[in-house]
Amino acid sequence: MKPPPQPSAMDALHEAGIRVAVALQAGPPWLEQFWLFLTSHLDPNSIYTICFPLARGLDDHVSVMVLWIALVAEWLNVVLKWFLFGERPYWWIHESGLSSREQLPLRQFPVSCETGPGSPSGHCMILGAALWPIVTALTNEVSRCTQRCVLRLIPFLVYILLLVAMGLSRIFVLAHFPHQVVTGSLAGMALGWGLQRWPPNFLKYRFFLAAALGLLLSALSLHGLATAAGLDLDWSIRRAGARCSDPSWLRPETRPWASLCRVGGSALGLALAARHPLSRRAAEELRGLEPPLGSAALGLLALDVLHKLPKSEDTALWYLNVGARYTLGPVLVGSLLPQLILTLRRLRGTP
Repeated sequence: MKPPPQPSAMDALHEAGIRVAVALQAGPPWLEQFWLFLTSHLDPNSIYTICFPLARGLDDHVSVMVLWIALVAEWLNVVLKWFLFGERPYWWIHESGLSSREQLPLRQFPVSCETGPGSPSGHCMILGAALWPIVTALTNEVSRCTQRCVLRLIPFLVYILLLVAMGLSRIFVLAHFPHQVVTGSLAGMALGWGLQRWPPNFLKYRFFLAAALGLLLSALSLHGLATAAGLDLDWSIRRAGARCSDPSWLRPETRPWASLCRVGGSALGLALAARHPLSRRAAEELRGLEPPLGSAALGLLALDVLHKLPKSEDTALWYLNVGARYTLGPVLVGSLLPQLILTLRRLRGTP
């Protein structure tokens, strides 16, 4: 009689990750609500719609760096996922036969059924990269107020704790294995550090226009070449559809092409905002008139309304709609709303 086949090193790593997910899901109900809140409200979309406008409360340059780093990180994350072929726990337990060999007390959630491949974690990678300029700016602000090393490290420690919590939340909802959130977090930190050291010239709209075209065309080329070579880059969409507990949980926002629409639209929006920037005099006037968080709060509200507008049911129009919304975001936050604030203040000051 032949002995049963030994699991591969990758299978053993995946099974160990499943044990971690079982332990997390066995936690108290209040902790479950915390994990679900974190993974739902700090997804990659939140970088564009929450962190980007709020970063204006620190500095215009910081807010643009947040958006620039986020879109580069998301593009790289999509490409890595295409070619690393990472599994996701919610379907791997069925595909591997683990769920048939033993009873696993695991549940899926509406945020579990992401349709892209699993490695590396996009939540951790994009969050880790995009928050780096904010952490750096906050550290510099704290350093101006105190020379105590412990206090100066607080922004970075909060950043690390947030990444750890995000990683645990992704494991909890069966969206990722532990090694995927670790590699995603490390890749995000390295990318954020590197891109902040070599920032682009934010006043050159041609750079962002070229970036928008380059990122989209390179992704299309890579996908086309991989398909021509016989690689099936859409395998995860079919697997997600087969293993998700509720078909209504399969959201188009989690597809790789939705991410690329977000990336291309945001880069194009930065180009349009750079094409019509505030003059130096207007920028100085704005800083003197408004409280630091005034335009940040207004931008947050405007983007919230923009992204709550209904989308078309047609697939092509849906993707076009997503790209248009993310194009309009940087224009609103970086150009139109500041101009509106200045105009209103001037009108109020006119006798």
